[in-house]
Order: sequence, then C-alpha cells, then structure tokens
Amino acid sequence: MRLENMMTSDFATLRPDNSLRCALQRLRNSRRDGLPVLNGDGSLAGIFTKTNLYDALLKDSSLDQPVEPFFNRNVVKIAKDLTYDQVIDAVHRIPVGTGVVVDKNGMAVGLFTKVELITSLFKEERMLNTRLKAMYQAMHNALISVNEEARINFINRAAEQLFDIKYRQVKNRLLGEVLPGLDMDAVLGRGLVEIGVNYTTGKATTMVNKTPLVDNKRVVGAIAIFQDITDLESIAQEMETVKRLNQTLRAVLDIGYDALVVVNEEGLVVLVNSIFLDFVRLKQKAVIYRPISEVLENSRLHIVAKTGIPELNDIQFIGGKPYVVSNLPIVREGQIIGAVGKISFRRVEELRDLAQKLEAMDSRLTHFQEELKKARFRQRPYRFADIITLNQATQDVIQEARQAAQGLSTVLVSGESGVGKELVAQAIHQSSPRCDAPFVKVNCAAIPENLLESEFFGYVQGAFTGAQPGGKQGLLDMADEGTLFLDEIGDMPLSLQGKLLRVLQDQTFERVGGTSTIKVDIRFIAVTNQDLEQKVREGYFRRDLFYRLNVIAIHIPPLRERLEDILPLVHAFFRKYNDIFGMQVSDISSEALAAFRAYSWPGNVRELENVVERAMNFTNENIIAIEHLPPHLRRGGTGQKLQENSKAAGEGRVEKTIPAFRFKREELERDTILAALQQSGGNKSEAARYLGMSRSWLYEKINRLGIK
Repeated sequence: MRLENMMTSDFATLRPDNSLRCALQRLRNSRRDGLPVLNGDGSLAGIFTKTNLYDALLKDSSLDQPVEPFFNRNVVKIAKDLTYDQVIDAVHRIPVGTGVVVDKNGMAVGLFTKVELITSLFKEERMLNTRLKAMYQAMHNALISVNEEARINFINRAAEQLFDIKYRQVKNRLLGEVLPGLDMDAVLGRGLVEIGVNYTTGKATTMVNKTPLVDNKRVVGAIAIFQDITDLESIAQEMETVKRLNQTLRAVLDIGYDALVVVNEEGLVVLVNSIFLDFVRLKQKAVIYRPISEVLENSRLHIVAKTGIPELNDIQFIGGKPYVVSNLPIVREGQIIGAVGKISFRRVEELRDLAQKLEAMDSRLTHFQEELKKARFRQRPYRFADIITLNQATQDVIQEARQAAQGLSTVLVSGESGVGKELVAQAIHQSSPRCDAPFVKVNCAAIPENLLESEFFGYVQGAFTGAQPGGKQGLLDMADEGTLFLDEIGDMPLSLQGKLLRVLQDQTFERVGGTSTIKVDIRFIAVTNQDLEQKVREGYFRRDLFYRLNVIAIHIPPLRERLEDILPLVHAFFRKYNDIFGMQVSDISSEALAAFRAYSWPGNVRELENVVERAMNFTNENIIAIEHLPPHLRRGGTGQKLQENSKAAGEGRVEKTIPAFRFKREELERDTILAALQQSGGNKSEAARYLGMSRSWLYEKINRLGIK
C-alpha cells in the first residue's frame, strides 16, 4: 500500500486571484480544512486554510478581495509514491493535520489528513489480523491460545475437529477444564518453552508444543500447537531406532585418532567426525553439503565417489604437510552412493588442545550473547514525562520531586498502595545527576528478616554456614555512586534500622562477619504506604531513623482525591493494552465513567489499570461499557443505578439519569481537555501527552465537543 492509495484525489483548488468569497464557497462545499492554491502553470503555490479565511475576515477584508495575500506558502508536500512504512513515519513527523500530495513534477494530485491516513493504516492492520486468523484456520495442526490466566481466547478449526469441541462453547473457560491434564503452569508462570510433550485424551494421542506469549518481559498468554500422532506412533518407533543407530554411528566415528569424512555421489560432504572438524578448523555447519574440494585441500574423495575405485594409504599434502589418506567408495545394491575418506596422523595432543580452546571460546561467546540479549530487553525506567496527571495538587508534588531530584538529600515518598510511589522514585533518579549510575531496589517487606542484613550489607568469606566462597557484595556496594531505593521501609526490622541509620549518617558500613569499614556514596529514596509517625509512637520504628529519612517528604494523593485524572489515565491504559491485545478500544461510556468516578479506588491507579485491562478483555467493540466492569463496580452506588436504568430502557421506563450523566460526561471531558490545554500553554501535543491520548484523537474530541 502506498500513499496514493490512501489520499483524496477528488478535491477543489484555488488560484491566487480567486476571491475570498470563492474560497469560502469551495471550502464549505468540499468540507476540507484547506485547499491547495495553484499557479497559472498548475504548480503548487501554497494552501489556503480555514484559519487563513478567519484571519482575513477578522481584518475586515472584503469577500471580493483575492486570496493571494492570505494563503500559506509554506505548505507540507508529500510524494504520492511513499511506501506503507514511509507513510507511518510521515504521520509521526508532520506537524500539521492537512498536507498536499504531489507527483514527481511537483504538481498537486491529492490531499491528505492524518485522520484519513491513520484510518487507512488501521484498515491495513485489520486486514493483516484477518490474514493471520485465516492462516491459523488453514493450519493442519490444532492450535489453542490462552491468556495469562490460562483461559481460552482462540482455537482453530483443526482443534475443534481433533478434540470435538466448539469455540463458542469453550471461550473464556479454563484450559484445564476443557482439556484435563494439559499443564500450562510452567509456561505461564515462568515463561518456559515446552517442546514435544505427549498429551493423550480419550479422543486422540498428540504431541504438543507450548510457547509463552511475552510482551515487555511479561508473560501475557501462551499458545499450544498439537500434532496428532495417533497414526504415527509406529513411524515414531522406527525413527527412534534410526536415531539410535545414527547416534551409535557418530559415536563410532568419534572413537580413535583418524579424521573421517563422508560424501554423497555428487561429492558433497554429508557426514564428518569431530576429529576431522578439528583438523580443518571449521564448524560442522560450515562443512555439511559443501563440495569436499572446497573443504579439504588436494582431496580426491569426490573422484572416488564417481569412479568407485578405492585409493588406499596414499600420501596427500594438506597445508604443506604429508598425511596418509584412504578413500573408499560406498556401494548399495550395486550403485555407488558416495565415498568415505580417512586421514591418519599422530599429533592428536595438539588437536585436543585446540579443541579445548575453541570450546572455551564458544562458551564465552554464548555467555556474552546471553548477556547482550538480557540487556536489549531490559525495561526502560520511568521518567517524569511518563506521569499523567491534571490534578493541581499532584502537579505540585511532581514539581517538588523534580526540584528534589537535582540535589543529594534523602527523599521519603509516602502514599497509599498503588498510587505510583515507585514511578516517582525512579523518575527522581532518572532526573538526577546520578541518572547514569545504578538504581538499586530492595523490598524491605519481601526479603526474610534473617537474610535481609546479609543482602543489605553483604558478607565476607566464612561469615556463616552456607556462605559463598569469597563472600558476596551487598546492595550498598551495588548502589555506590548511585541511588538505593528502599521499598516498604516501614516493614524494615528494628534490628536493621540502627545499622541503616549509621549508613545514612556517615555513609559507611561493615560487611557481615567483616571488620573493615567500607565508605560509599549513596543517595537514599524510601517509600512507604504506612504512617511512619504512628509506627514511631508505637515503638515499631526508630524516631532518629524517621527524621533522617524525612528530609524531603513527598506525599502522593490517592486517586479518589484527584478524580480528574481518571479519564486521561483510562486513555493511557487504552493505548497500552490496544498494543498488547491488538484492539482498537478508544472510548468509555457515560455509565462506566460515572461508575469510575463514584468508586473509592482503594487500590488507586494500579486497581484502575487492572479494571481497564479486565474490561478490554470483555468488550467486542471500541468502547468500554458498564457491563464490562467488575461486579463490585456495577453494584456499587452510581454504577448500580445506571445498570438498572439500562435494563429499564428495554421496558420503556428510562429515567432521566442517563442523559444527565451523558451531559456530565461531556462537561467533564470538556473541562479535562481545557485544563490540559491550559497546563500546556495551548500546545496540543503536550496536552495530548498529559491526557494520555494521541494528538489526532485529541483533535477529534476538540471538534466533537466544540472547544474553541
């Protein structure tokens, strides 16, 4: 697909001498935000937009005056032969909503808007999704897909036939209920891949491959592909016999000190032993199915495979040195099907040393490749730009955190569970001068008390039974010159609080079992969802440690105190899970939004995200409705009333609550967008980021709500 397939080819144009009246009529008839202005030779002179018209009218210009003084000469021009990928790049790059498509001669051939382009791209994505589903349905093997809870979300026709089930009957059911004994715990829980697992039901004997679906290092589901082996068991037994014979043959080839190589009738290498690979200093994949003449210098093995005449104990020079070589034909049923060659030499010790060195180098390379792979998929840390809020109190808190990030003082972040304390802590580190240094996290509530001290400070060799040889670095060592993030500091045992106080005071400590003092340079950020002052009064938290931690106190308000953040957060979660699920959910109904605002959100933003994710699993449209919410949101308060009214609509007795909520929803959306525009100083891209939505979607809402 190219841009010329997505642009609008039927469009009106203007000349510089056309009147404003003419421009007004053509803009109205075309329903476009702008029209191209062409020179007398048809080349593009610029674009005349509705904004240009408004500016002319505001200057009390006569409608009979030409458009020449008012149109934009700086017009965005895009070549019509842009590819699909280039169109996507253009949508991200172009700062305006309307542009002109030109041919290679610079002549205007079409108009485009970002909305039209994005709509076309969505159609292309839907087509690709349809093709993928068609491919699954055309598969000979049975396929079953489950979500992270092991609930079925797709099966193909082959699976329906193999297991005698129907998709509509098993959708959203647990896999274990439909296919008892098919264990997916290791795949979903630890992300393991299981290949060639035997699975038998009363209807079929299968071999299944289980693969996790991973997004951003998190397992979000799994796919099981089944091969019906009911009629292949005898073949499998024969293959197992052949496999054992092949393993035996390879073992025999690797015994002794001779290099062996086998070629087919065309002189291509089909089998070698490890000694031959060591001799030619090549890997097996660099040898197999290559002509023997390219692998072994002065070889006559391909000639023996053609003539069938054996050559025994001949002298062959390889690398300038003489070796004793024997080449024998391989004959089956009177036909020559290949040849085998043997190279005899005595300096086996040197080859063994070389093999050991190569094996060590290969092991190190594998290690480095694994470490590189881990680094490539490491999650990007949070920054202040990732925090979405329109609440003034929360914005003030974020501003305080930005200022605190520039210093070195200890920060104590407090707030209820799920409000985003760790996000703020990571943002402080990423905005600080230590952003390139380590950010080390320790969960004071997750590590057992008897291990916390050794994890925190490290230990020397022989410090206790079971200690690692050579000792172990602690979290304080790892965080040197960086930031140590103390999660759930309120749960730190009293026995460790005093030792932590010393580190805070003079930045020194000793390892467990050690006597030498270690000096570190660490900034501390602690978070808690508890009232530390109350814990101090109750004797569960040291007063002096509290004062040391409470240098810069940052308290994040709960979600119930910043309801204006619900809508932009919901849109942000739409974008996140649309990418994960391949969906296009873009809106929330008045009833569902009212239920959100009526709910107290004890789990705060984390709970809101879970509810949105859950709702997106239950909708088949592009909108989240009240029936897609969890029962406790539908039953509670406003949600229950709205659900009752929705039911009453079918009985012709709808109350006035729903229109009222729709009006309030539009009013809320309008106020939210205006607040974001005010916060961004009128910058729509920045306002869209605050709201957690795309710029084109913000434009659509601005137009629909009539915001000037």
